[in-house]
Amino acid sequence: MPLLSTRGAGSSKAFGLTSFSAYPYTVSFLVIAGGGGGGAGRGGGGGAGGFRTSTETITSKGTVITVTVGDGAAAKGPTPTGTGNNGSNSSISGSGITTITSTGGGGGGTDAGNTPGNTGGSGGGGVQSAGSAGNTPSTSPSQGNNGGAGDAGPYYGAGGGGGASAVGVAGTGFAGGAGGAGTASSITGPSVTRAGGGGGGIFSGNPGGAGGAGGGGAGGDGAPATAGSPGDANTGGGGGGDGYSGTNASGAGGKGVVILSLPTSAYTGTTTGSPTVTSSGSNTILQFNGSGSYTT
Repeated sequence: MPLLSTRGAGSSKAFGLTSFSAYPYTVSFLVIAGGGGGGAGRGGGGGAGGFRTSTETITSKGTVITVTVGDGAAAKGPTPTGTGNNGSNSSISGSGITTITSTGGGGGGTDAGNTPGNTGGSGGGGVQSAGSAGNTPSTSPSQGNNGGAGDAGPYYGAGGGGGASAVGVAGTGFAGGAGGAGTASSITGPSVTRAGGGGGGIFSGNPGGAGGAGGGGAGGDGAPATAGSPGDANTGGGGGGDGYSGTNASGAGGKGVVILSLPTSAYTGTTTGSPTVTSSGSNTILQFNGSGSYTT
């Protein structure tokens, strides 16, 4: 009988879906942290949340897989201006499986003292400075990329935040840098790109940087002053940097997401946290937009 798309509600047990003869089997994971926020007061783009994948072997009934989904960073500003906030970590853990932690994206830099952005899963964009480091702490494969550098004039384009697959683009004298592109995954069936970096802001009516493919928010411009755009929810996208102003804020980072894919023949239906449950071919897909658990 095919599995119909459904949304869990609290702890649940799906009737007739379990076949314990399926052990051992493998579960694929996609773990994306919350995106970093853009900097305020002509700010760099926020870095995307760390993007990590894993495949684990499940050998017995009763393993509780704990899922933590990191929040995106809060917006910064309009006053005081400052470096963007970092996103929060996402993770999976459980007995007999390898704990995977993806690090929140780094906040974008600010023109207040030309302060650099923050390091993170992907790094924040710079303002008259180099972009900040991604893949911090270091993982292999890399969980993200560096932010782009900011330009010194004449309109001081800030760098875009790093994305899961690309470094943030450097700002120029006449435009903010675009956010780095995210990474495509087919874990849910169709290919979806997530974890794009936020675009950098700029002074005086020039264009802010575009958000990186995969949920990054666009950077603001200076006249008329516009705020940075937020990263998309449940993509880990970075927020856009603020255009130069004392009246607007930077873009908030997008919340992270954790996705599990396992054989439908082994699916128990025992969850907490209300994941969205769908099917793709012979697999059942659990998408956690908030923290919860799955019990094998």
